[in-house]
Amino acid sequence: MPLNWLSSLWARLGRGALGFDAWLNASLYDGGRGLGESYERFSEAMRRRFTVRGVKRVVLDLASEGVTLALGGAFVMVTLAQPAFNQTSENWLKTQDLAVTFLDRYGTEVGRRGIKHDDSLRIDEFPDILIKALIATEDRRFYDHWGIDPIGTARALTVNARGGGHVQGGSSLTQQLAKNLFLTNERSLQRKINEAFLALWLEWHLTKNEILKLYLDRAYMGGGTFGAVAAADYYFGKNLKDISLAEAAMLAGLFKAPTKYAPHVNLPAARARAADVLHNMVEAGYLTEGQIQSALRNPATPVTRSRDVSADYYLDWAFNEVKRLADEGKLKKERVLVVKTPLDLAIQRRADQAVENILRQFGDAFDVEQAALVTMDPDGGVRAMVGGSDYGQSQFNRATDALRQPGSSFKPYVYAAALSTGQWRPDSKVVDSPVCIGNWCPANYGRSFAGTVPLWIAVAKSINTIPVKLSIAMGKAMGETHEARAAKLGRAKIIDTARRMGLTTNLVDSVSLPIGSAEVTVLDQAAGYAVFASGGRRAKPYAAVEIRSSSGEVIYRHDANEPPPEQVLSSRVVADMNFMLNKVVEEGTGRKAAIEGVKTAGKSGTTNAYRDAWFVGYTGNLVTAVWYGNDDHSSTKNMTGGSLPAMTFHEVMAPAHQGIELKPLPGFESDKPGAVAANKAPAPAAPPGAPPGALSRRSFEVLGGIGNLFRTVEPAPGRAALREVGSAGSFAEGGRPAGRFATP
Repeated sequence: MPLNWLSSLWARLGRGALGFDAWLNASLYDGGRGLGESYERFSEAMRRRFTVRGVKRVVLDLASEGVTLALGGAFVMVTLAQPAFNQTSENWLKTQDLAVTFLDRYGTEVGRRGIKHDDSLRIDEFPDILIKALIATEDRRFYDHWGIDPIGTARALTVNARGGGHVQGGSSLTQQLAKNLFLTNERSLQRKINEAFLALWLEWHLTKNEILKLYLDRAYMGGGTFGAVAAADYYFGKNLKDISLAEAAMLAGLFKAPTKYAPHVNLPAARARAADVLHNMVEAGYLTEGQIQSALRNPATPVTRSRDVSADYYLDWAFNEVKRLADEGKLKKERVLVVKTPLDLAIQRRADQAVENILRQFGDAFDVEQAALVTMDPDGGVRAMVGGSDYGQSQFNRATDALRQPGSSFKPYVYAAALSTGQWRPDSKVVDSPVCIGNWCPANYGRSFAGTVPLWIAVAKSINTIPVKLSIAMGKAMGETHEARAAKLGRAKIIDTARRMGLTTNLVDSVSLPIGSAEVTVLDQAAGYAVFASGGRRAKPYAAVEIRSSSGEVIYRHDANEPPPEQVLSSRVVADMNFMLNKVVEEGTGRKAAIEGVKTAGKSGTTNAYRDAWFVGYTGNLVTAVWYGNDDHSSTKNMTGGSLPAMTFHEVMAPAHQGIELKPLPGFESDKPGAVAANKAPAPAAPPGAPPGALSRRSFEVLGGIGNLFRTVEPAPGRAALREVGSAGSFAEGGRPAGRFATP
C-alpha cells in the first residue's frame, strides 16, 4: 500500500512539471511575438512621422556618427587618463620629498638636505618682477587658458619649425607643475598624455594663483634647490623679497633649464639667459626698453659659499632619521622643516682632524686607509660622526652602514649578561685554561693561559677563554648539562642582552660570538656602551632635538614625543662593569685612551688577521666609538684596538672635556652614601660555593697589583701599542671572513 501511494504521487508530480514547462514555453513565445509586433508598429510610426531626406538626412547621419565617435573617444580618453588620475589618489600636495635645514645644538645652521624647497612665503609676498619675468618667459597666456594652451602650443610649433629645432616649449606652467608634482622627465608619449590630463585636473581643483604658488615653490632651480625662495638664498644669499630686477631675471631663466643656466655652473650662460628674460618682459608689455637697461649693464652676481666644518656624514644620517620620523607620522605631514640637532661643531671638527691626522701620520705604517667614529651623549644624542676618511671620495657612511666584526669590544655585552645573573662580581675567580666547544677551541693572543684570575683582570687583559666559559656557565645555570647546548643557551642570553642594550644588526649565533664574531656598526657600539654611561638606561641614537615647520611651529621634541629610556641593566651591574672597564683604560689594553683627570672606561677590540681595530669608551659626559680598517677587508700591519683607535679616542675626547662640568661614571660617585669610591672595587661577593670569608676587602684591593704582571712594554709609535692577552685572532670558524660591508 505505501509503495502504490508513492508511485501515484511521483506520477502526479511528473504531470505537473510537464504542464508548467508547456505553459512557460507558450508564454515566452507569445510575449516575444507581441514585443516584435510592437516594435514593428513603433518603427512604422517613426518612419511615417520622422522621415528625413536630402541635406537634413546627411546632417543627421553625420551627427549620429559624431556622437558614436565621441562616445568611443571619451571611453578611450578615460582609459588613457586613468594612469594620470591614479597619481592623485593620495594627499598629492604632501608627497614631495622633505626639505630640511639642520641647526647644531646652539642653533647655528650647519647644512641642508632634501629637495631644498621653501614654501614659507605667500603668493602676494613674491616680488612682482619675478612673477612677471616668469610669465613673460614661460607662459604668457597663463591666466587665459584652462591648463593646456593650444594657441601657445601652435606658436611654439611654428617657431620651432622656423628655427629648425627646439626653440620654444609648448607646455604651459600648469603642465610643467603637473610634471614636477607627479611625473618624471621621461620623454615618452605616455608621459605627455599624463601631463595633459593632470594639468586639466589641477586647473579644476586649484585657482590660478594656487597653481602659480606651487610652481614657484616646487620647480627645480639647480644647485640642489627647489623653489624660488631657496634659490634666492642659495645663489644670492638674500631673502626673495629683496632681490633686484637683474637677480629676478636670472632666477626666472632657471625654470626651464636649471642645470644649463645655473650661475654657479656657467655664469656667462646664466647672464645671457637673464638678458633674454628681460627682453621677454619688454615684449610682453611688462617693462620698457629703458627700464631694463640698468639690469643689462649690471647683471646679477651669485655669492661664493664655503663651510668651515664639514658634517656631511652626520647630515646624511640625520636626514634619514628625520625621514623615518615623517614616515611614522610624527611630523604632522609637514615637508619643509628646521631641525635642531645635538651636533657639536667643536667635537665634529676635532673628530675630522683626528682621523685625518692619524691616518696621514700612521696610515702607511699600519697599512690602513679607513676609519669611522661616533660621539654621543649618554642619552643617545649624537654629537659628531665621521663616516670615512674623505666624504668627497666616498659618501658611504661606515659609521652607520658598515658591518664589521667587533672582536673583543663585544665582550662587555658578555660580561654584562653574566653579571646580570648575580653569579659573578668583579672579584669572582675565573680560570683561564683551554676550553673547546665541539672542535672549536679559542686561544689567547700569546697562546698561553693565565690560570686563576679575578674577573676584572680577565676583562682588562681581554682574555679570550673566559667569555666562552661564561657562556657555558650561564647555560648550565639554566639547567642544561650538555656543554654545547649549555653554551648555546648562554649565547642566547648574551644576544638578548646586547639587543636590549642597543645592537640592532643581526647577531649570528656561532660558537665564537662571545669573543666578537658577530657583525655590528660603529653607531650601535656607541649606543650599547652608552648604557654603562647612563646608569643602565638604553640610549637610542637620535638626531633631532627639536623640529619646527616652515612657519616656526614646534611639531616635534625628542624629550616630549619619545618614550622614556628603558632600564636594561641594574645599577649594581653598571657599577661593576664601569669598575672593570675603567681598569681596561688604566691598567689594560686601552691605556692610550686615558684622559688625565677624567674617569674613563672602555674596551679595545681586534679581529682576525688584524682586519678591524676598535676602541669604544666613555666618561660620565660622552661616549665615543672608533673603528679603523680597510674597505676591501685586507689585513692591517698588526694594528690593535689599543693603538690608533685608542689614540683617536683620546684626541677627540680630551679636548671635549675641557671647560665643562665633569660628571662621574655611575658607580664612582664618591660623594653618595654607599657608592663605590673612585679606583676602588665594588664590595666583593664570593662566588657560589666559595667558603665564607674567602677574600677580605683589603685582599681584594691588593689584587689590583696583579695587573702589573700582565703589562708589556709599549712599542714605539707606528707599531701596535699594548698587546691584548686575548685576541679575536683565533675565533674564525673554518675560514669565516672577518667582516663585510653593506653595499654602498
